Amino acid sequence: MYRQLFTLIVLFIAAGSVSADAANPTPLLQMPQDYRIVPGDVLEISVWREEGLTKQVLVRADGGLSFPLVGDLAAGGLTVEDVRATVTERLSEYLADPVVSVSVITTSQKIYVVGKVNKPGEFVTPGRVTVMHALALAGGLTPFADRDDITILRQRGDQTTPLPFDYDAVAAGEDLEQNILLMNGDVVVVR
Repeated sequence: MYRQLFTLIVLFIAAGSVSADAANPTPLLQMPQDYRIVPGDVLEISVWREEGLTKQVLVRADGGLSFPLVGDLAAGGLTVEDVRATVTERLSEYLADPVVSVSVITTSQKIYVVGKVNKPGEFVTPGRVTVMHALALAGGLTPFADRDDITILRQRGDQTTPLPFDYDAVAAGEDLEQNILLMNGDVVVVR
């Protein structure tokens, strides 16, 4: 039963990573306000009433991006609002009161799953994933895993915050708020 559940989750992840074709509008991700941009993210930057200034841009490996009239911008580690403010400021030299919007189209982040899972390691995900998705990517729990003693370690600056996760409760449809979206660098520890 669990193998079928993991297969369905993996298929769901794969289906969600398919990019939209030109006939369909680009899907925008709902990102938390404190989301920090990482290399590999694709942003859509648009300027109201300036059709030539609507572009999808890739955040390069060095954390930078390029946009017309703005030039190079070090976006890695910034929030979406930080990027919007900087683009607006730089465009103000060329346009009167530019109205800029910035959205994350796709994100590429690294997460880690360690401990009693079938395939522990580093995973580069094409988008945001939940704890259950991460466990599925790691091949599921081993028979020796303590299903109610899973911890997500989240690094913020110099501080590491442990977040508890009870697999059985979430699998039963209870306490679903535990099944959080993982952030770049999060470590899922299965004991």
